[in-house]
Amino acid sequence: MGRIEELNARNDFRVHSIAEEGFRTYGRVWKGITVDGLIRTSESSTPIPDAGNVYVPSNPDFESIPETDVIRSAVFGGLPVQAGYCNGRNSTFNGFEYHKVPEVNIAVTDFCLALGHSWEIKDDLTYDVSNAEVFFVPRGTVLELFGTTLHLSPLRTEESGFKAIVILPRGTNTPLTEAEKQASGKAFAEGNAEARLLLQKHKWVIAHPEREVLIRQGAHAGVTGVNKGLNI
Repeated sequence: MGRIEELNARNDFRVHSIAEEGFRTYGRVWKGITVDGLIRTSESSTPIPDAGNVYVPSNPDFESIPETDVIRSAVFGGLPVQAGYCNGRNSTFNGFEYHKVPEVNIAVTDFCLALGHSWEIKDDLTYDVSNAEVFFVPRGTVLELFGTTLHLSPLRTEESGFKAIVILPRGTNTPLTEAEKQASGKAFAEGNAEARLLLQKHKWVIAHPEREVLIRQGAHAGVTGVNKGLNI
């Protein structure tokens, strides 16, 4: 029995393969891009925390590796990027973010991703978590997530946790200035509902009320339905 089949046997929702046709609305699997150096660096120098997740937007060790420049050119058309990482033990999918350009995830370990579409967020800023789909991402995959794809932390598929390299336009997922917060609040007050979801630079977030960490950070509590997790 393969790992996807094992996960499907342990969960009441389907775990999909990124090779399925249904993944095509969420992103693209890049073939022929070598990331061995990035993976080796992550394996040797970025720890998995004992609990929770750690996210570092920019890691100079990753950014100095020529493989990052290949991805910068191929996926981002030469725009300045940051290469960081998300490592952890998360198993729940009760919050989602989106950006408005692609994000690249490199699977240093196997993991799963819970994905949705930003256009499924309703006008009242709610999102039904039952619309999300879970995909298994095998180690070594170079994955582009489209700018309309809802996503957040990977889900671990082993007790030891997961490691992912995350490449985004430089400045993404960093704190808003006070002026930017005020501008976003003004836009929301004037009828731009989406402005309520802007939590950090180039990071729009919607969370389940039980995703307490995100709610404390100011995320909008708009994810409805069961607070789900992946059984491993």
